[in-house]
Amino acid sequence: MKNTMANMTMLRSFLCSVPLFCFLAIQCAADEQVLKAGAAKRDITPQEPVPMWGYGERHAELSRGTLDPLESAAVVLQVGKSKLAIVGLDLGRSPSESSLQRIRERIKSEAGIEQSFIAGSHTHHGPVVELIDKKGKGKGRFDAAIRYCQLMEDRIVESILEADKALVPVKLASGMRELEGFNRNRHTKLQPPPVDRTLAVLRFDDATTGAPVAVIVNFAGHPTSVSAMTLEFSADYVGAMKRAVEKEFGGTSVFMQGASGDISINKGDRGDHIAFGAALGREVVKLASSLSPVLPNRPSLVFKEERFRFVSRTDLSNPLVRVAYSVAFFPELVANFVDEYADGIRPRLTVALLNGDIAMVGASGEFFCEHAMRLRMRARKESLLFFGLCNGYHQYFPTIEAAAEGGYGADTQVAPAEVGAGEHLMNSALTWLFQMQGKLR
Repeated sequence: MKNTMANMTMLRSFLCSVPLFCFLAIQCAADEQVLKAGAAKRDITPQEPVPMWGYGERHAELSRGTLDPLESAAVVLQVGKSKLAIVGLDLGRSPSESSLQRIRERIKSEAGIEQSFIAGSHTHHGPVVELIDKKGKGKGRFDAAIRYCQLMEDRIVESILEADKALVPVKLASGMRELEGFNRNRHTKLQPPPVDRTLAVLRFDDATTGAPVAVIVNFAGHPTSVSAMTLEFSADYVGAMKRAVEKEFGGTSVFMQGASGDISINKGDRGDHIAFGAALGREVVKLASSLSPVLPNRPSLVFKEERFRFVSRTDLSNPLVRVAYSVAFFPELVANFVDEYADGIRPRLTVALLNGDIAMVGASGEFFCEHAMRLRMRARKESLLFFGLCNGYHQYFPTIEAAAEGGYGADTQVAPAEVGAGEHLMNSALTWLFQMQGKLR
């Protein structure tokens, strides 16, 4: 009898403790599942003369100063234990494979950031970042460029780590609109030409103070407004756009280039790259100001990344081909591309899904606009941001139709990946997004 009474007493105590235990468990889970964001930026402008990226006719001619500074602008997102860095660089491309790996290793070990979108704006007035400390690949002739790559890596890491330290709970809003007259298709002769006119923004506000934390801007358009023979560093229209947004709206502005492989900007009567950037900035502010940020009900952050392998349409092992490229650019630069493509063309695809409804897709090349347009339509997501020149650089990815039409950006000289590679990557991104939503196993 005494044992029975004791057992009943223990049972009642257990049952009474269950609601409290469940409440604490739920409360802990709720505390963990808060969307946080932080932002920061660093100057990444070279301080020494180095070769400039973007135009073959410059060859190895060195830079002669700075028109406007180059930046690394970073946003770090956190939900629970998951962290993601979104980094916009005023560079022609994402850092080289070795630099990218070092940057990622550092932010993972120092801040627990497991995944990142690290992308170049594609300015054609940034420094060459492929040269390395080996004979015939930069050492001896371009030591300043090698020193710059170390500085660049450090500054990118600093911007990410500072953003991580600035993490605060945030409200979020996303918005997209068609922006007429700001870009055009520079490739096709077919009518009507495809043009991705999508301007997309992600707005993060401090949940406590309401102050702007960051505005991520996604738009497609080659930053080639400054003359090729101007040997001064410039972020092109992107820098002016970011300055306009930060001045009028506040927070940190991060630009992520879209699928701009066949898309140029359309300056019209807007003047130079500064005036065009300011005009684009006003459109960003208008869109961001129209949004109403809210606390996500069920914050979530999932991501996936994979490297693919495609056969190269260009045989860089052929000495004659290498000589031709070396004449068009310069030998040390070509030697590094030969190493990169020795095992085929290996682009990287990165996909993240925020709160189950905001999709971000990054790919390491210059993708033609219809890749992003079709993916956005097929994914059935109101907010899908496509980041080109992201997490590596593997030149152009035309659509199959564009490859059949031919022309710059679609021919083998600058689009070495086998025909259909871009479609394969977009199909993979679509599959992953449906899997992340539980719609595909």
